[in-house]
Amino acid sequence: SLVIRGEKDEQAVLCSKDKTYDIKIADTSNMLLFIPGCKTPEELNADQASCNIIYSQIAGFSNNYWELRRCRPKLKKLRKLLMEDPYEGPYSRKDQTSTVSKYTTEDLLSLIQASEEEILHQLQVVDACKIEGYWRILEFDYEMKLLNHVTQLIDSESWPLSKVPLRTCLEELGPLEPKEMIEHILLSYGRKYIDDGEVYFEMCEDKVCRATAEMLLRNAVKFNLSEFQEVWQQSVPEGMTTRLDQLKGLALMDKNSRPETIFLLKVEDLPEDNQERFNSLFSIREKWTEVDITPYIQDLCAEKQTVGSLLTKYARSSMLNGIKVYNSRRPIS
Repeated sequence: SLVIRGEKDEQAVLCSKDKTYDIKIADTSNMLLFIPGCKTPEELNADQASCNIIYSQIAGFSNNYWELRRCRPKLKKLRKLLMEDPYEGPYSRKDQTSTVSKYTTEDLLSLIQASEEEILHQLQVVDACKIEGYWRILEFDYEMKLLNHVTQLIDSESWPLSKVPLRTCLEELGPLEPKEMIEHILLSYGRKYIDDGEVYFEMCEDKVCRATAEMLLRNAVKFNLSEFQEVWQQSVPEGMTTRLDQLKGLALMDKNSRPETIFLLKVEDLPEDNQERFNSLFSIREKWTEVDITPYIQDLCAEKQTVGSLLTKYARSSMLNGIKVYNSRRPIS
């Protein structure tokens, strides 16, 4: 089945079960005629006896059609809706008195311009969880509190990061937080597997390090890069190694400042429209190297489109100290 999605102020899209398409009216010079009971040439050839001319009534005609073009699902709105009322935990007074709308799967299907599979995949990407039938995103501080409970338990029990037992986690941490939340945080920051009938999690080093970096960077406008790296490594669980490439699309380094600095810049906070995205990036920094800008535009690539072709269309290249850099094609106000 196919469904057309979009609110009154949005350009309509057509969705199948797993893909999204822009739809536009296209004119055709070949008029399309609608004839009830019409037989195709193949059907006529199969019946040699009926070679008579048939007079048919034309029920209608059209000289245009809908043209479909595969497009990126418009998923920015999903995070925006869920962030209206992030979940702060079962004991939050705000959650008990909140009048902000909460969203079921059906609500999101009617509001988000994307196919069902793309929406469900994005809910996994943003680590949303279902609470009392509604999709919720955890408030960042609450999420870090849960993660901290888990990493402290791993440390105190001296478990290997690749084999964290679910049952013991739920038993030990159950008195502190709801068991569903403990399991959710393990699913968000680890890979679930079964060994000898028991459920275990392998903690994802990159994801834990990235979340820890965001926690540190949220509290500073800019951070001295070398100091940040030192504090960051001290803040992650023992046995994990921090690397700057874990921060792609989360933080931006300024290697031209003295000392070098780092600051929070999340790709999900940037505009979804291609031109607006580039305008926003060039207002933050006038000239970008391809390595620096790629994490911030990769998600804009349509099917079979490369970062290089996006840069060719929206940016102008030049050489700076022997390095290729990109700046805006138009003046940025």
